[in-house]
Amino acid sequence: MTNARLAFVFPGQGSQQIGMLAEAAAEFPEIRSTFSEASDVLGYDLWELCQRGEQADINLTERTQPLLLTSSVALYRAWCARGGARPALMAGHSLGEWSALVCSGTLAFVDAVRLVRERGRLMQEAVPAGEGAMAAVIGLDDAAVEKACSEAAEDEVVAAVNYNSPGQVVIAGSKAAVDRAIENCKAAGAKRAMPLPVSAPFHTELMRPAAEKLAPQIEQAEFHVPEIPVIHNVHARRELDPVAIKALMVEQIYSPVRWTACVQEMSRDGIDQLVECGPGKVLAGLAKRIDRSLSCHNIETPAQLNEAALATAG
Repeated sequence: MTNARLAFVFPGQGSQQIGMLAEAAAEFPEIRSTFSEASDVLGYDLWELCQRGEQADINLTERTQPLLLTSSVALYRAWCARGGARPALMAGHSLGEWSALVCSGTLAFVDAVRLVRERGRLMQEAVPAGEGAMAAVIGLDDAAVEKACSEAAEDEVVAAVNYNSPGQVVIAGSKAAVDRAIENCKAAGAKRAMPLPVSAPFHTELMRPAAEKLAPQIEQAEFHVPEIPVIHNVHARRELDPVAIKALMVEQIYSPVRWTACVQEMSRDGIDQLVECGPGKVLAGLAKRIDRSLSCHNIETPAQLNEAALATAG
């Protein structure tokens, strides 16, 4: 049964940890079966990698992306198998938007695994290691961050790329330009402006070559009308036309993630309960900063999933 007040949100890169979902896998058979499906596509044992591999290995973008997609889809399948309420809306942060598309019925899981593996590889290849950078800026409004980037750019690229919550924006671009923008943000009164341990400048114009290379593969994939609407990162609105969704997923690679606007749009649609479907609780924390009235749940462990299912039963 659909809960008209419930939305599911899916995390992006940064939530991966060695040993994640071990507790859920011990109780929910959907976890291991979903990982097995992904492993067949990838040609390596994804579960073994995330349980007994090295953190550095799962931090490689072309491995991180299928790993987080698989984790989110596995947890959503476990949720559905246990009679959890059907959400009225979905959204995902960056890579998490692909998880939302799978769980909304827009795209087959195995097709998404292939596409995000390639997405990760192309995004990492677009800018040589060490030439790009990202940084988190805390305590400045969006306009001030955008001004700091504009003044720092000179003949290089630096821009606001993740509008995560009021007063929390991530910037990205060429390393030297990002360094200049960090100093500008500090001078403008930012509480903190600090580099992130990421070498590729995601969601900037520097990612356009990756988007152009992935576009034909997205075009060839079979997309359907979503069974559950997805709020998209690019414009913070829903889209039901599969052709338009394909275009958005290409554009998303080099466009800012408007996460604050996505959460606000869900709130305007009557959503007051959020379930973060994936490892970690980053999005739940951001949601509370965006709209304190939201009730947020995580479902990474069996106890969390059972508690959230009861709380959102309608």
